[in-house]
Amino acid sequence: MTIKNNNIPARIRLIDISELKFHELTDKERLKTLKEEILSDGVLKRPIVIDYATKVIIDGHHRAEALRLLGCRRIPACYVDYTCDKIGLKSNPENARITKSMVIEAALKNTPFKPKSTWHYIKLKKSVRHISCIQKRIDMPLKTLK
Repeated sequence: MTIKNNNIPARIRLIDISELKFHELTDKERLKTLKEEILSDGVLKRPIVIDYATKVIIDGHHRAEALRLLGCRRIPACYVDYTCDKIGLKSNPENARITKSMVIEAALKNTPFKPKSTWHYIKLKKSVRHISCIQKRIDMPLKTLK
């Protein structure tokens, strides 16, 4: 399926979780809460966002790890071109300025940043929105992801 939101083309496809590359660690408490929510709901509500060229997770580290811990092998992902200038990045104040190339490098070298070190967004004409705005609700049953 191909979607186009805010002039960002994104294809949603199932990907094997083992192919993903994480640029951030996960927070244990947040992960526990999300895992319990997904298990209780029996569905994954939204896909993650990954770079199509590298399979680096741009948004959705906790969802990917929660599914892995629940024994799922696959996850729906919005594939985007991370090099697109409409996708921006902010880093948390406690971190040095993190760039897109640093995100890719951290993931490919398996040297992830602390949880929630980055905040990805979509550049609009007069504002920015979190990259989650391209993640349409899908309610994918867990049994489909096993």
